[in-house]
Amino acid sequence: MLRVFGILLSLLLFGVAAAAGFVAVVYGHYSRDLPDYQQLADYQPPVMSRVYAGDGRLVGEFAVEKRLFVPIRAMPKTVINAFLAAEDKSFYQHAGVDPMGIVRAAVTNLANYGQDRRPVGASTITQQVAKNFLLGNEVSLARKVKEAILAFRIEKAIPKDRILELYLNEIYLGFGSYGVAAAALNYFNKSLDELTVPEAAYLAALPKAPNNYHPVRRPEQAKARRDWVIGRMLEDGHLTAAEAREHQAAALEIRERGRSDVSRADYFAEEVRRQLMQRYGEKALYKGGLVVRTTLDPRLQTHADEALRAGLIAYDRRHGWRGPIAKIDPTGDWAARLKAVELPKGMGEWFLSVVLATNDGAATIGFSDGRRGTVPLAEMTWARATLEEQKLGPPVKRPSDVLQAGDVVAVSIAAQDRDGKPYGHGMFALQQLPKIGGAIVAMDPHTGRVLAMSGGYDYEMSEFNRATQALRQPGSAFKPFVYLPALEQGIPPTTIILDAPFVIDQGPGLPKWKPDNYTRKFYGPIPMRAGLELSRNLMTVRLAQTLGMEAVVKTALDFGVFDQMSPVLSMSLGAGDTTLLRLTTAYAMIVNGGKRIQPSLIDRVQDRNGKTVFRHDQRECPGCGAPPTGAPMEMPELPDARPSVIDPVTAYQMVSMLQGVVERGTATRLRDLNRPIAGKTGTTNDSNDTWFIGFTPDLVVGVFVGFDTPATLGKQETGASVAAPIFKEMMREALAGAPAVPFRIPPGVRLVRVNAETGRPAQPGDRKVIMEAFKPGTEPGAGRGDSMVLDGGVPMPASGAVGASTASPGLY
Repeated sequence: MLRVFGILLSLLLFGVAAAAGFVAVVYGHYSRDLPDYQQLADYQPPVMSRVYAGDGRLVGEFAVEKRLFVPIRAMPKTVINAFLAAEDKSFYQHAGVDPMGIVRAAVTNLANYGQDRRPVGASTITQQVAKNFLLGNEVSLARKVKEAILAFRIEKAIPKDRILELYLNEIYLGFGSYGVAAAALNYFNKSLDELTVPEAAYLAALPKAPNNYHPVRRPEQAKARRDWVIGRMLEDGHLTAAEAREHQAAALEIRERGRSDVSRADYFAEEVRRQLMQRYGEKALYKGGLVVRTTLDPRLQTHADEALRAGLIAYDRRHGWRGPIAKIDPTGDWAARLKAVELPKGMGEWFLSVVLATNDGAATIGFSDGRRGTVPLAEMTWARATLEEQKLGPPVKRPSDVLQAGDVVAVSIAAQDRDGKPYGHGMFALQQLPKIGGAIVAMDPHTGRVLAMSGGYDYEMSEFNRATQALRQPGSAFKPFVYLPALEQGIPPTTIILDAPFVIDQGPGLPKWKPDNYTRKFYGPIPMRAGLELSRNLMTVRLAQTLGMEAVVKTALDFGVFDQMSPVLSMSLGAGDTTLLRLTTAYAMIVNGGKRIQPSLIDRVQDRNGKTVFRHDQRECPGCGAPPTGAPMEMPELPDARPSVIDPVTAYQMVSMLQGVVERGTATRLRDLNRPIAGKTGTTNDSNDTWFIGFTPDLVVGVFVGFDTPATLGKQETGASVAAPIFKEMMREALAGAPAVPFRIPPGVRLVRVNAETGRPAQPGDRKVIMEAFKPGTEPGAGRGDSMVLDGGVPMPASGAVGASTASPGLY
C-alpha cells in the first residue's frame, strides 16, 4: 500500500513538474515578440473633435471613431458598477486572469452543451484591454495565451483604475459610439452623470455584441439583456431587491439628440473643418479631441438659410418649369413603383409624389404609402415652360399644360391660397428644386466674426461653398472701391462728373472699348454721389481714369477684395474675380470706420486637456483673470489694435453714399425695412452674376446668386431683383424687435444741407434735400469742388457733351 502511494505521489510530482515545464515552454514561446504593454500607461485613445456655436450648441463632430474621453475619477459609480457586474465582477481582486471565472465558464458551457446557447466567456476586463489595444480580434488559442500573459504583465505595471479607464473609453457600444460617454449621448442624449440605473445597465449589456441587443431592431433581446445586467448588480450588492424589480420594470427608451442641442450649419462646419485641417493636420482633427468654439450665431444662421432658400426658389419659379423628376406607370401598384424612385437630394420638408390624373382645375397625386392628394391649378400657374436664356413659355391655363399622369414631382403642403383663405386637408403645391446657386454671409463688422454662412441651397445637393470657393466678378458691387480713393483725396460727394459716351483705343488690332450704362442712356453732368447711387458705369470709368487706376488698385488690395489686380479701366467696373466672403469683409471695413479686420469662423481652440492653443482675439486684458474680491469692478477697456485702412471720415462719407443707394438708388426696395440700411447692388455682363452687399451699423450681410457654370439669369434680372430680396428677408428677421440704430458719425465730419440732384447747397423750395458729409475744407464755400466736372481728368463746364451710343451693355 505504501509502495502504491509512493508511485502515485511520484506520478503526481512528475505530472506537476511536466505541467510546469509545459507552462514554462508555452510561456517562453509566446512571450517572445509580445507588444509593449507599458505604452498603455501613457496611452491616449483617439478622441473626436467637437465644434460648437457661440451659444454652446453643437455644430459638428470630426472623428475616425466617435469617442469622448472621460477620466475614471469623473465616471459615476452607477456606470462602473454596471460594467463590472456584467463583464468582470472580481476585477479589483484578480491579477489579470480570473481562474474561478474560467472554471465557472467551463462548467456553464458544459451544462449548456447541445442547447444551442451562446458560450459563456471568461475574459477579464484586463484581458479585453490587452486584446483591444495590443492584439486584435484574431480567434485562436495562441491569441488567448498571449492575452493571458499580457494581462498578468499589465496588472503588474498599470493601476487597476487606469486599466478600467482605458476599457470604458475604448470599447465599441454600437450606434457609432466608442466609449461609454459617446454611447450615453447617442442612445439617451445624456451625459454619464445623468444616466439612470436601467440606462447604465443597458450600456453595460452591449460590449459583447451591440448588434444583438439593438434597441430598435431587437427590443425584446435588448431589454432582456439589460434586465440580466440589473440582476447581476443585485447579486453583487449594488442594488436592493426592490430597486432591481423597479429598474427591470422600466421600459427601454432611446432618445435621439434634440434639435435644440445641435445647430445645423453644414457649409459653415465644413469651412471650419478645412481651416482646422490646414492648421493642425488630419491626426489632430480626427483623433486629437480638439474643442472648437466658433463665431456661429444659430439664430442668424437659421434666418440666413431660410432667406437664401426662399430667394433661390423665388428666382427659379420666375423662370419656369423644367419638367418632372421621373416618369413611372401610374396604373396598378403605382405606390411601389414610386417608392423605388430615388429621392432627390435637397428635398427637405417636400414630398415625392406621382401624378395619377388631371382635370380642368387640379391634379390628383399619390404618395409612396398609398395616400392621395390634390394640387389645385392655382399652385402650379407659375410652372410655365422654361425656354432658352431663361425665357418663359405660354401661361398655364389648365393642369395638363404642366403635368401628365405618371410624372414624379415634388410637392409641399399647401396651407392657404393666394387670398389667404385656408385650404382643406390634402391640398399640395407643386415645387421644383432650384438649379440656380447662391450664397449668403453675415458678419460682425467690428471684429470680422462670421455669424452665419450658407454656401448653397442645400449641402446634400452640393458641397461647393459659393461663399468661399466661388470666384466670380463682383460687377457694380466693386464701385465703392473706385469712389473711396476719390473721397480719400478730398474730392467731395457733390463733385459733378460727366455721364457721357466714353471710348478708349485699346491698341492695334483690338476693338475700341465703349462701356455703357445699364439703361443705355446718358445723363450729362450729375453729382458723384448720384453716380454711385444709380450705378452709372460711365461716371465710374471716368472717375477711375481721373484718379489713375493705380489708386483704385491700391484701395482694392488694401481692402482685400483681390490678391492682385491689373491696372486697366475695365477693372473699375468689377471685372476681376473675388469671393463673397472677401467682398463682404471689404464692406465691413467701410462701416466700421476704416479699420482692417480679418474674417474669422473660429474664436478659440482647446486641446483634449483644455489648454487653449488658438485664440482669434489676441488682445491682452489685464485683470480680467483676477479672482473676485467682492468689490465692484469697472468694465475693462481693451486696446483697439486694428490698423486703419482709410480715414474714418472717408469711411463715413462712403457709408452715407451707400445709404443713398437704398434711399434713392438701385436698392429702394429695402426702404420699407424702416431703419438705417446701406449697401450696393452688383450685376455683371449678361446678368451672369448678381450681388447685394449691405449693412447696418453692427451687421453686414453679403449675398451672391448665379449659376455654377456662368450663364445668364435672364434679361431683366439684376442684383436688385435677385440678391437684394434675399438680403431684405435676412435683415427683416435678423433685426426683428431690435431698435433702429443710426450710422455713427466720426469726429471731423461737416454735414451740410445740399440739393441731391445738383450737389449745390440747398435753397428754399428745393424738394430733394439731403445732409451731405464733407471733410473739413471741402464743404460748399470752402473753395474746393463746388461745381467741378470731371471728363477724363479735364475740368469742363456743366454743359459738357452728352450724346447717344450703340455700345454693348455694361455693368450695373
